Amino acid sequence: MSRPASSLPPPSKKRKVQKDSEFGQSIQRLEEQLTAAAASNSSLNPLADLLELAFTAGDAQDTSKAIYSLYRIFVILISGGKLGTGGDEAAKVVKAWIWDRLNSYVDFLCGLLKDEEKLLRISALQILFSLQKHLSTAASLSESQPQFHGSHFRRVVSALLFCPPSRRSAQGNSGVLDADVLQLFHETWFSVHDDVRWFFLREAGTLITTASISEHPHLPANLLAILEGLNTFPTEKEELNAWWVSELGAKPPKPKPSRKVSASADDSSDEEPDKEGEDADDDWRKFFDEDTTTAEKTKKPGARLHKLTIHQSLHSLPSHRAVFTRAWLALLPKVSAVRDVEKSKSLSSRALGVMHRGVMPHLTRPVLIMDWVGGCVDIGGSIGLLALNALFVLMKEYNLDYPSFYTKLYAFLDRDVLHSKHRARFFRLTELFLSSTHLPATLLASFIKRLARLSLSAPPSAVIMIIPFTYNTLKRHPALMAMIHRPADDTASSDPFDIAEPNPLLTKAIESSLWELNSHREHYLAGVSTLTKIFAEAFTKPSYAMEDFLDHTYGTLFDADATRKIKKEPPVAMEIGKHKDLFPREVEVLGGDVVSELWSFAC
Repeated sequence: MSRPASSLPPPSKKRKVQKDSEFGQSIQRLEEQLTAAAASNSSLNPLADLLELAFTAGDAQDTSKAIYSLYRIFVILISGGKLGTGGDEAAKVVKAWIWDRLNSYVDFLCGLLKDEEKLLRISALQILFSLQKHLSTAASLSESQPQFHGSHFRRVVSALLFCPPSRRSAQGNSGVLDADVLQLFHETWFSVHDDVRWFFLREAGTLITTASISEHPHLPANLLAILEGLNTFPTEKEELNAWWVSELGAKPPKPKPSRKVSASADDSSDEEPDKEGEDADDDWRKFFDEDTTTAEKTKKPGARLHKLTIHQSLHSLPSHRAVFTRAWLALLPKVSAVRDVEKSKSLSSRALGVMHRGVMPHLTRPVLIMDWVGGCVDIGGSIGLLALNALFVLMKEYNLDYPSFYTKLYAFLDRDVLHSKHRARFFRLTELFLSSTHLPATLLASFIKRLARLSLSAPPSAVIMIIPFTYNTLKRHPALMAMIHRPADDTASSDPFDIAEPNPLLTKAIESSLWELNSHREHYLAGVSTLTKIFAEAFTKPSYAMEDFLDHTYGTLFDADATRKIKKEPPVAMEIGKHKDLFPREVEVLGGDVVSELWSFAC
């Protein structure tokens, strides 16, 4: 038996499906017309209609259909040479019109990188880079040499760093690069392809130098988010072997040797082929040419970086390091210039966190960041500690002369450092800084004495760190053993140690003793008092592993005591008769002692 027809109108979902079907048919019809027009060199006016459909589509699925349809059309036009140079005046007018439509489409895609729909964000980025490949390939064929389309890629870099709002979103734009776009950019292009990384670093360095931070407050954060995730920077020339534009993988001609200025005045053949937006006299790379080792200089004279073509630069490891250095040197001052103080500190902390491993080894001259790092040291706190680590690496590995390093480190030893959440990080770095056996005993004595004095008001979890730290220092520097062999009857008033002296070489700590640590033998926490007794024993035990003590808190110390096995049961009661003098009835009241008089009322 057939089901009776319903008298109700069809559901809205069916009407929506019908509308979607009509929208899809319109896109398909326009795409077919444009495909046929491109093949027959007829009118491309339907391209404006297809763009209008993409710009006005309300549903994300409709927008996705439209942008992929436009992508296919533009690929046909690019591959067919419709956007190349040359031709008569009429052809140039048509090409200019197509370029305007393409630029509008690219701007729309750049806005979609901040769309609320994840599918559109991902699709837009994929289409932008696919267009980059097609445009570069077409330019390479027309110029008969490898090319990377600079103007299009400049738009992509601006979109990643400025994060313009989507035309589809009615809500405000945060201006912060979304995590999924960042991850896709890293995993697919930036950390994989050498040409994309080189051009991005070059464009980003120029962009952040010329842009206004007041107009684009999130620009430093976006660029830092991209740069701090880079962990595949090449260290050997053989590692330059991955190319998004395959034509750039061809071996370039050998660079011409350096010549005198008078002989290089006519060196027009070595100019960069991508001059759009670039000054022909831009020789910023001269600044980085000095990073050539003695071994490299003795091999043979080579061309200076600013004399290399784009193709030659992409196959030159010093050129990759030059654009990397320029990008970081342009970024760091902008990080400090962020108006929001807390945000500036957060960005500085992130930059310093990757400085010694991910940045300095790849800089042409690591000492170039010395001024910025020194400024961070003056900020103090966790930022200053990380900056001290960067300074220490510069001193140890790059021969930086910084005489006041240990004075700066000594200034961090205040009461707050033992109560800070970054306490463990401080002890890790301090142990590294004081690990050299060539440091003077006077300097080390000031550090352990200052820590011992601070331990008097420190929480037990901090004292647990200070004791093994001091033990390791004494074991490494036997000249400091006198500090624990002196009589421990000193007091803060008779101690020769000058706690107010900022110079660790002038505190007279070496003439003092560690009576503060000796006082911890009576600490209320059994773990602290037991650990302190190590100083009364022979120094035959191996050095402590500091990592075993750095993560202690009140909670971990309580758990350790609560679960500790009790060897001897503590007394819980006593017989008063056996201790008659415990609470004497007669109390001698000192004349004028108000406290004693008040206490005697109970007797």
